[in-house]
Amino acid sequence: MPLSEPDYTMLQRALALAEGSLGLSEPNPRVGCVLHDAQGQLAGEGFTQQAGGPHAEVMALRDAAAAGRTVAGGTAWVSLEPCAHHGRTPPCADALIQAGLRRVVVATSDPYAEVAGRGIARLRAAGVVVDLAPAGAARRAARELNIGFFSRLLRRRPWVRMKTAASLDGRTALPDGRSQWITGEAARSDGHAWRRRAGALLTGIGTVRHDNPQLDVRLVATVQQPLRVVVDSGFSLSPQARLLQVPGRVLVVGARAHAERMAALRAAGAELLLLPDPQAETDRVDLVALLKHLAAEGVNELHLEAGATLNAAMLASGLVDELLLYLAPMWLGPGRDIATLPLLPSITEASRWQFTQVNSVGVDLRILARRPGVDAFMQHDEADGPAPGAAG
Repeated sequence: MPLSEPDYTMLQRALALAEGSLGLSEPNPRVGCVLHDAQGQLAGEGFTQQAGGPHAEVMALRDAAAAGRTVAGGTAWVSLEPCAHHGRTPPCADALIQAGLRRVVVATSDPYAEVAGRGIARLRAAGVVVDLAPAGAARRAARELNIGFFSRLLRRRPWVRMKTAASLDGRTALPDGRSQWITGEAARSDGHAWRRRAGALLTGIGTVRHDNPQLDVRLVATVQQPLRVVVDSGFSLSPQARLLQVPGRVLVVGARAHAERMAALRAAGAELLLLPDPQAETDRVDLVALLKHLAAEGVNELHLEAGATLNAAMLASGLVDELLLYLAPMWLGPGRDIATLPLLPSITEASRWQFTQVNSVGVDLRILARRPGVDAFMQHDEADGPAPGAAG
C-alpha cells in the first residue's frame, strides 16, 4: 500500500536515529528503528550498536520493554530491511515477529546476500504487513547514509572520499609544507566528523614525513577509531611517528620488502601489507588491490587525506568517488597543489565533476562533488537480486 505522510515522518525519524551509528557500527550499516504501539503511540526507539552488538530493531524493542510498553499489534519503521540471517546476532525479522508487530515500514532493502529481500519475505510469511518505500527521498536518504556499505557489497570496494583544505588559489600549503591553519576551527572539526564516518583513513608517506599527523578522530566524539592506512612503498615510516602512538590500528602498505624496517614497524604495533603494482615500472603500491583488500576487511568508507602525489595517483586511477573540499577565503600564492596532475593537451580532456553540496562552515566553504555516474550502483533494486558480498 502507498505510504502515508506519517509513514514518511517516522522514516525520517528512523534515519535521524541511524546517524547515532556513525563511528559505532562499522562495518555494519547505520540503521534506526521507531516503534509505535497498537494505539499509535511511541513505544520505543533505537539504532544499531557496535558490530556483534544489538541492531536497531532490538534496541527499540529493549527501549519499549524498559518503559513497560507493549508493541503487539503496533508498527515499526526501519531505515534498512531487517536482517533474516543469524550472524553474530539473531535475525531482527524474527525479533519483530515474536514481538507481535502488525506492520513494518522499510525505507530501503538490504543488498547483503543473506538479507536482500529475505527479511521482508520472512516478515510477510509470518503475517506481518510490510511496506517498502518506493524510489524517492526516503529510500535515497537511507542509501546515502550507508553509501559505503552499498559500495562494498555492490562494487566490492569502499566509497572513497578525498578530503582537502585549500586556499582560493588551490594551495594546500606553502612551498615548505606549512599549512597550519589554512581553514578555521569549525572546518577542522567538521573534517573530523567526516573522518568518523570512515572505516579507514588513508594517507601517504610524504604527508606523514612533512606533517607527522595523528590521523585520528579527536575533535568530535567517537566510540571507535578508523583504521589508519599509510601508503609507503619502502616501509620507511618511522616507528616513532605520531600515528603509531595513539590508540587504534595502523596498516602500512608497501611495494618492496625491507626486513629491518618491517621488523621495526611490527615492533611498534603496525600491521604490514606487501602489495606491489605489477604494472608499474617503479616500486609502487597497487592501489586497486589495496581497495579490494580494505573492502574484504569490512571498510565501507575510505577517507583519503594525503598530499599531491597520492591524491594524483588516486584521481588518475579513477578511484576517488567524492571530493570533500574546504575552501578558505585567502590567497597563498606559490605553494603546494591539491594533486600533481599531468599537463592536459586541451581543456576538453579535463576530468569533470558534479557539485552535490556547497555549504558555509564557519568562515570557510565546504564543497562536495562527485564524478558523474559514480553513484549509479545506488540505484540497485531488490529485483536485481542480492549482492554476493559479506556484511560484518
